Amino acid sequence: MRSRKSLPPLPPEQACLPWHPPGLVAGVDEAGRGPLAGPVVAAAVILDDLNPIEGLNDSKKLTAARREALYDEIRAKALCCSIAEASVEEIDRLNILQATLLAMRRAVLGLRLKPVLVLVDGNQLPVLDVQAEAIVKGDSLVQAISAASILAKVTRDRWCERLHEQYPEYGFDGHKGYGTAAHLAALRLHGACEEHRRTFAPVAHVVSIARMAEPLAAARVAAAAQGAQALLLSA
Repeated sequence: MRSRKSLPPLPPEQACLPWHPPGLVAGVDEAGRGPLAGPVVAAAVILDDLNPIEGLNDSKKLTAARREALYDEIRAKALCCSIAEASVEEIDRLNILQATLLAMRRAVLGLRLKPVLVLVDGNQLPVLDVQAEAIVKGDSLVQAISAASILAKVTRDRWCERLHEQYPEYGFDGHKGYGTAAHLAALRLHGACEEHRRTFAPVAHVVSIARMAEPLAAARVAAAAQGAQALLLSA
């Protein structure tokens, strides 16, 4: 089995002000709940009202090139931003919802400026020690959440591109871990790699088939060895 290489860590938080201005609002969003492989990534962003960013929107509505450009602009102009993740192991141990909320909590705790209000995309909230509000479709409605969605999406897409270099047979640079026909075909052909989520049904199915096939393969090897030995004895 190929040895597992550690991928580079997530980018560090942007340097921020050493004091905590009053009334700060953070936007939080995630990327990677649906894919069959890799971590779920969350970002928290506090924007600077005096340094606006044009074109913020739900990351899914933007082209990859536009997301990359906005990623750099957000990190340059935001008062504060933080990116965090929950690993594949945590996803399989906790479930994807709880792992997502954990990544969101880590992102908020990673902010160097403490917000008085946290606005989270969706209908679930992580455990926080500040006031928080869940906003359905918040990534299209609240600029700080839009910014967070872009940071999370770009970070996870870059992670998938690095994973592709380690496991090119799966095509992670294209489908980004989602259960496309090509990804499912690669799963059936090559089995699951270290970064696949074992608790997700398509991966669990492939893993279970591989486990059932192991005794049969071992029996065939043993039978072949016995046959070879018998031929040698009869020669």
